[in-house]
Amino acid sequence: QVQVAESGGGLVQAGGSLRLSCAASGRTFSSYSMGWFRQAPGKEREAVAQVSRSGTSTYDADSVKGRFTIFRGNAKNTLYLQMNNLKPEDTAVYYCAARSSDSGPWDYWGQGTQVTVSS
Repeated sequence: QVQVAESGGGLVQAGGSLRLSCAASGRTFSSYSMGWFRQAPGKEREAVAQVSRSGTSTYDADSVKGRFTIFRGNAKNTLYLQMNNLKPEDTAVYYCAARSSDSGPWDYWGQGTQVTVSS
């Protein structure tokens, strides 16, 4: 079992950058694939990006390609999401998730961190 907790959200102007972190505790971090999701007000939660246990990254949301980078620091048991050139439509609660395989349902979720991008 693993526990995850997000940090790094905040208020930023359009065009700015933020780096989100997701600290994981429990079993071996490298045994889990990790992902970032977000939920904007009035909208369903959407997948943003994920990284496999071997470090292969996939960007699920076309709108973030070229602007967001997901990477994992296994030595620090931490997942990151570097967000550049932020847009107001990126405003959402961002969630970190983990699963013990590279596919299938996400088993472990954090509480989320708010990202607000002002125009």
